[in-house]
Amino acid sequence: KKKLKISGRELLSVPIQVFGLDQLQVLEMNPERESCLRYRMELLPREIGCLRNLTCLYMDSNNLKKIPAEIGTLSHLERLTLSNNSLSSLPAEMGALQRLHSLHLANNSLTELPAPLCQLRSLTFLDVSDNKIDTIPSSIRHLEKLEMLLLLFNSLENIPEDVCLLRNLHTLWLGNNHLRSLPAAFGELVNLDWGYNYCSCNFEGNPLESPPPDVCSRGPEGIRDYFSSL
Repeated sequence: KKKLKISGRELLSVPIQVFGLDQLQVLEMNPERESCLRYRMELLPREIGCLRNLTCLYMDSNNLKKIPAEIGTLSHLERLTLSNNSLSSLPAEMGALQRLHSLHLANNSLTELPAPLCQLRSLTFLDVSDNKIDTIPSSIRHLEKLEMLLLLFNSLENIPEDVCLLRNLHTLWLGNNHLRSLPAAFGELVNLDWGYNYCSCNFEGNPLESPPPDVCSRGPEGIRDYFSSL
């Protein structure tokens, strides 16, 4: 793959020459493994749309406040990492990224799960942990290929029944939210690695009442039995 990594403590923008590299497939602009470092780039230029052959775009740990609509023209994009930025919204055009299978958005300023994400039907991995998300749209049911959904450290008070339609999920992290109850169909998520890999389904840090934590620890059968007995 044709790959370019750009680094520097004073990095403020993408050098304009980059946008002439129309055969580029992988672009990295993140302070790799320097956990305390964050670049100061606030805007991803519209010219990113010139890089039509990009398959991977790594933009973690910048100071991005906005993603341009032109991101939607990157039709070959498969992996996009935008964690540790300052994003409060995403452009509707992101819904056009139909080859995208991995999206990292942890530690931003999102207050809801952006609707365009629910159009990304090839998505298998979605991390929106450590935001301020308080609602999940019912359209999440369209992410039928989703295998890993990370929602830790948000402000969720409930989970829509539609999440229970994501039958390919094997990892679902819900820890440290404000959940008091789970959907009645939650026990249908039988592909979660209940009992075999505790980390596959995480509820810790929630004031769960229905079902209570001891029932949740029994896995899908215990949860189904709980709701069927009500």
